[in-house]
Amino acid sequence: MSRVMWFRSLYLRIAFGFVALLAVLLLAQTLLFLWLTGRIDDTPQGRTPQQLADFVARELSDALSANPEIDIESHVRTHFAEIKRPFAVMMRDGRRASNRAEALPRGFPPPGPRGQRPPGRSGGRGGPGASWAPIVANGTQVGVVSVPPSPPAWVAIREFGPTLALTGGILLLAGATLASLLIFRPTHRRLRSLEVAARALGEGRTDVRAAEQGGDEVTTLARAFNRMAADLDARAEALAASDRARRQLLADVSHELMTPLTAIRGYVQTLAMTDVPLDEATRKRYLAVVDEETYKLEAIIGDLLDVARLEGGGETLVKEPVVVADLFQRVVDRHLPDSRAKNITMNVSVDPAMATLLGNAVRLEQALQNLAANAVRHMPEGGTLTLDAQPGDTTVRLIVRDTGPGIPTEHLPRIFDRFYKVDGSRAGTMIPSGSGLGLSIVRAIVRQHGGEVTAGNVPGGGAEFVIELPVERNAPVRASV
Repeated sequence: MSRVMWFRSLYLRIAFGFVALLAVLLLAQTLLFLWLTGRIDDTPQGRTPQQLADFVARELSDALSANPEIDIESHVRTHFAEIKRPFAVMMRDGRRASNRAEALPRGFPPPGPRGQRPPGRSGGRGGPGASWAPIVANGTQVGVVSVPPSPPAWVAIREFGPTLALTGGILLLAGATLASLLIFRPTHRRLRSLEVAARALGEGRTDVRAAEQGGDEVTTLARAFNRMAADLDARAEALAASDRARRQLLADVSHELMTPLTAIRGYVQTLAMTDVPLDEATRKRYLAVVDEETYKLEAIIGDLLDVARLEGGGETLVKEPVVVADLFQRVVDRHLPDSRAKNITMNVSVDPAMATLLGNAVRLEQALQNLAANAVRHMPEGGTLTLDAQPGDTTVRLIVRDTGPGIPTEHLPRIFDRFYKVDGSRAGTMIPSGSGLGLSIVRAIVRQHGGEVTAGNVPGGGAEFVIELPVERNAPVRASV
């Protein structure tokens, strides 16, 4: 199972993206707040309250000296509107003015002698830290300018709250959009691909696969899904192949069984006709054909049962040490009458190191009997059949070789298929062909022993079948008795 690389983890990216977004948002808000609040002190005359008080007092002193009847309130709002820091002007005649009255602290300036300036440059009735400056017109103090030490918090909120809220909303929207594009959009695209693949798999398409790029949890999920889809695809292919094989087997069985059944029915119907005169010799010949076809039908059914048991795993082989020389001798004895009838010479060769092997004696003999019967059936008169046993590095080899016409090259890939026959391509045969299952049974027996069987042609002419069994499945070598 693939592991998620920690630096590609989706959860880590989400957490890091959230923290980074929050940090950037807070930093931007802080910088904006500092810049906005700094504008309160950012005046052409300086940044301290006392400098502002002195500046305003000088400006008002000059204006009142030039025109004592000016409207103080209108003059202050007109000439000092750009100054963000609030200040208050108190005249001896009771007039008061401020550039930003709504931004002054509550109760500032405090009630007291009109235009009286306390000693010193700061402090007094304005409260701790308040700065004062006298307004002098024509040598007479006519009022004072009072600047609070700093604006209260509610002033900053009222002044800059809307700007900060709007900016924060824009930053939050931009950050969320950026996080969606960088973090969630690629993940959403891959999740969408996985969703589409899962829906297609549910509809029966086992060939679909999800995208596996990346190294996070979504990739792990996609890989697990793809493994599941591949497994389902393999099973579907196996089921389809099994179904095709079953249909083909049914077709082949029907075809093979139909031939003897048709012959039997035809001869039996002929024998049953009372209006057709048949002599005793003809009747016996017809009955002999029926008997022969019955045996052929029985052989086909027996071979089918063997194939079903061997290929379907319905039979467990019991392996034991088998003497190879005895195995070959039983094969020779079984085909001795047919070989004598065709003047076929049968040779047996067993390597001394191959005295015994581990296997099922009955099934191995059946496999060799089928190969020998196939060779005797298709060899012309005067041929030679050789049974040979040879040891190898990783396998032991049982060889059945004949001197017949051989197997056409185009038929070799399908020679072990069920019901596949090449009798029409083999010359010189006078013996009727078998059921077409003999070589399939041979292959099934050999594979149950963990080996493999191959077919080929020898250079001098004739066919050669080689059974190879693994060395580890063989009994310890011992001398022949």
